[in-house]
Amino acid sequence: MQNNIYIHPTAIVEQGAEIGEGTKVWHFCHLMPKCEIGKDCSLGQNVFVANRVRLGDKVKVQNNVSIYEGVICEDEVFLGPSMVFTNVMNPRSGVERKSEYKTTIVRKGATIGANATIVCGIELGRYCFIGAGAVVTKDVKPYALLVGNPAHQIGWMSEAGMKLHFENGEAICSDSQEKYALENGGVKKL
Repeated sequence: MQNNIYIHPTAIVEQGAEIGEGTKVWHFCHLMPKCEIGKDCSLGQNVFVANRVRLGDKVKVQNNVSIYEGVICEDEVFLGPSMVFTNVMNPRSGVERKSEYKTTIVRKGATIGANATIVCGIELGRYCFIGAGAVVTKDVKPYALLVGNPAHQIGWMSEAGMKLHFENGEAICSDSQEKYALENGGVKKL
């Protein structure tokens, strides 16, 4: 344990991996040498983090998640158990496509549910909420709630993770009591 960093003895952390203070790396994880992990993160059992992946502060990665090159997660992102990122649009075993990796950006506070799939090259907006098992193929607006395959929007979520119910263009989070407004096809916090 260094700088309050915990690395389980079964984890493999390649030399050159950057890990922020207070981060915990649990059983059977593998961190490649050029990844960057922020402060106070938690990487659950059997997590793989590829080269050039960047995770912000307070990111929670649940069990069995592979984060491939091209993925950038800002602060306070939640990656649910066994969710999937891709990084190539048309993979073939016999065709080298490492030069075609696409960037996927997961903005601050976003939640991705268990077993969801995020197709590469898109942006998930701040505090969006992707339901379990959803397959996301397009950019997602901030605060949007998506479910299904293909994923489609069914509502809006607060920063506290509560579904927002709008009346006359405004909503109040049932947990935090923060106010939100519908504006130009999206939501903003007041």
